[in-house]
Amino acid sequence: MASPKPSPNRFVRLHKYLAQCGIGSRRACEGLIAAGHVAVNGVPETRLGIRIDPRRDTVTVKGRSCRPAPFVYLAVNKPRGVVCTCRDPQRRRTILDLVPADHGRLYPVGRLDRDSEGLVLLTNDGNTAHRLAHPRYRITKQYVVQVTGVPSDVLLRQMRHGIRSGGELLRADQARIVRTDGTATWCGLVLHQGRKREIRRMFDVLGFQVLRLRRIAIGPVRLGNLAPGRWRHLTPRELSRLTGSQNDDRPPGGPQTPGVLPAPPAPR
Repeated sequence: MASPKPSPNRFVRLHKYLAQCGIGSRRACEGLIAAGHVAVNGVPETRLGIRIDPRRDTVTVKGRSCRPAPFVYLAVNKPRGVVCTCRDPQRRRTILDLVPADHGRLYPVGRLDRDSEGLVLLTNDGNTAHRLAHPRYRITKQYVVQVTGVPSDVLLRQMRHGIRSGGELLRADQARIVRTDGTATWCGLVLHQGRKREIRRMFDVLGFQVLRLRRIAIGPVRLGNLAPGRWRHLTPRELSRLTGSQNDDRPPGGPQTPGVLPAPPAPR
């Protein structure tokens, strides 16, 4: 009797499988494939769209076999002065210096610049990292930002409609004033695009200097009372909400509804 045909659901694209193994982001894995560093069953493979059967096929990267490692998901409160890179040529303190090395190879999701602080996620799950980082999935990020002066309602409305900077259209899903302290103002912002230094660039175009920028939530994961420089594992509820659609390549129907923005951090 003939053996049954393998189920189509068993097959997965090669770059996605590599991301599941913690090799890197999907884009980085595509680069490894294109460069000829990946082999399937001993044969170098450079086709980006090829699918493999993880149960039967052996995949190697630069001669080393790779299998999916147990996934790790950490929430970290990044202090100012820490960089969101895995390695830094200038030997500055990195986000990985804040967590134990025995978690294995992790990489940051939702990067913050050196002068910003707040929530960063670390994981070895390339699929979830891709979903969180790609704007098509519209995963919201929430911030509290202290700026000089007092932005008017007209300027905040302009942020919601879109501001041109460096050839890009920057936009906040929500922008409102949380508190005014005479010469400075705390604003609450919600974004989903995640362009480089997006908030600072918008305020710069409007003529306001950012004094402090803190991210307080990524999708369903909130910073809460996690102290600067500390980390924690994601809760089962957070993980379920965060990864529930990772196997669905269709974006969810619209942005997630953000919660109520908390009060800004106390002055230091």
